[in-house]
Amino acid sequence: MDAHFLAISQIRQVPSVAVVVDVMRAYTVAAWAFARGAEKIVLAESQAAALALTARHPDWVALKDGPPAPGFDLVNSPGLLRSADLAGRTVVQKTTAGTVGALAVKHAPLVLCAGFVVAEATARVLRDGGYGEVTFVVTGEDGRADEDLACAQYIARRAAGPDADADPGATASGTAGPYLRRAAASRAAAELASGVREGAHPDDVALCLELDRFPFAMAATPEDGLMVLRPHAPR
Repeated sequence: MDAHFLAISQIRQVPSVAVVVDVMRAYTVAAWAFARGAEKIVLAESQAAALALTARHPDWVALKDGPPAPGFDLVNSPGLLRSADLAGRTVVQKTTAGTVGALAVKHAPLVLCAGFVVAEATARVLRDGGYGEVTFVVTGEDGRADEDLACAQYIARRAAGPDADADPGATASGTAGPYLRRAAASRAAAELASGVREGAHPDDVALCLELDRFPFAMAATPEDGLMVLRPHAPR
């Protein structure tokens, strides 16, 4: 598999397969939303667009980065979301980088959204598909966020198959250590741990670094003019 690692600003053409990575915290939050029962997640272009959608669909739930704000039901924190009851609900998500990255590649035939919590399931989709070329969109800090790059590189390694591991007996958890340590030492992790980022929970960093917490991948597809994220079970 030929893997390319690009910032959002570096995307010049429609990739055949895109994996959009936002570890802290958009796609960790999305995975938790599905685990809490959400049916789908609509990726909004702006906060105004998110509020317009929930105005038209009062039963939908709006989620944003940062502190709580009028009109938004949830903030972009896995620690705060993990106790929410989202059974059967539609979540409208707008974040600083993660949703922007997915919308930047919305015309790709396959768009997967990922973090460490769904890493192996995402890699398995890529392995099963036998894709020759995959573009990893490193969303944070204009492609410099090491937690996102580390996760993208780890998924790419796992997608290459068991033979990519130097130790024939290595497992996913055994090979992830260096990647998880990079993510734990990242600027985003430090800001979350220190309270610089608003709308956060003390457990957010640890929850974002839970390797393979969930057994599903997440695929985004256009539906009725919207970019909609849903769980995607590997074969």
